[in-house]
Amino acid sequence: MPSGYVWEGFLVYMDEKRKKIKVPDLERKKSQGEKIVMLTAYDYLFARIVDEAGVDIILVGDSLGTVIAGHTSTLPVTLRDIIYHASAVSRGVNYALVVADMPFLSYQVSIKDAKKNCGTVIKETGAAAVKVEGGRAIAKTIRALVDIGIPVMGHVGMTPQSLNKFGGYRVQGKTPDARKKILEDALAVEAAGAFSVVLEAIPSDLAAEITSRLRIPAIGIGAGVQCDGQVIVLHDMLGLFDDFKPVFVKRYANLKDLSLNAIKQYSEEVRNGKFPDEEHSYK
Repeated sequence: MPSGYVWEGFLVYMDEKRKKIKVPDLERKKSQGEKIVMLTAYDYLFARIVDEAGVDIILVGDSLGTVIAGHTSTLPVTLRDIIYHASAVSRGVNYALVVADMPFLSYQVSIKDAKKNCGTVIKETGAAAVKVEGGRAIAKTIRALVDIGIPVMGHVGMTPQSLNKFGGYRVQGKTPDARKKILEDALAVEAAGAFSVVLEAIPSDLAAEITSRLRIPAIGIGAGVQCDGQVIVLHDMLGLFDDFKPVFVKRYANLKDLSLNAIKQYSEEVRNGKFPDEEHSYK
């Protein structure tokens, strides 16, 4: 391990080498075979940590409906929810590309509504791009957004805002017809001008085929290792959220147990008169 002085100097050097990730950088990464790292974040503090860790894209996902608000799906999330959380995240980020997830019915009703709502998110939050779910059915909307200068990330396969249509959270693309539809959706998203597309909960061989056919980066979540990058929900990978665990989630830490034990110790010390002690009191 380097000495403190050397280590601090190394961090400063690395910080100076880092540059703000912009939309064109992602296509370059794909062309050069560089994997793209994407994580969710919903508040200022975690955004700072995720950004400092070197993640390329931070998604302010409508997954906040489940992991932050306690809903059973993403459907109740509002435009105001996204604006509030994306604003907090943007204030904590120096390098990563911040993408705001557009909630259900904020872009599907009409192209006019989509322009207004997506434009409001970009204007009020500091996010650099928006994400919308859907393929061919939403392609005209994507094109309209791109035409007025709003970068768009697509999302095909298992689209959580359509869980009632699918009958729940289920793997998509298992039949030949379903595979063909997802491939066509991804190609339509690209043709409409999206700068990347999320592939969620589809067979890994289908994701590999789509990734090879696209010029834009394909970011996988439950779609195998052949995608150009990966995204996962922060609270899942840190072990904070355990209401349910999709098969594709890998827990890199167990912060729930660490937090639980710390809070129990604090509670015990307060009840026993051990906290605050002299060290933690003003004199």
